[in-house]
Amino acid sequence: MPPKRVNAAPTAIRAPHQRSQPSVFTQTYRFITNSENASMIRSVAIFGVAVTFLHSSVAEILVPSF
Repeated sequence: MPPKRVNAAPTAIRAPHQRSQPSVFTQTYRFITNSENASMIRSVAIFGVAVTFLHSSVAEILVPSF
């Protein structure tokens, strides 16, 4: 006996009112700009700037000259 055909439409056609999942960039932007995460984002940014400064040659101004 042959298999029966299914006449159901794909989900994209059947439910056009449903939104697709936002992209990774959209989710990241929303996470960064969310006011609940502001202190954590600032802390990570300051840490990154501090590590970059201390790793650069400009940080030699902090070394005392004897």
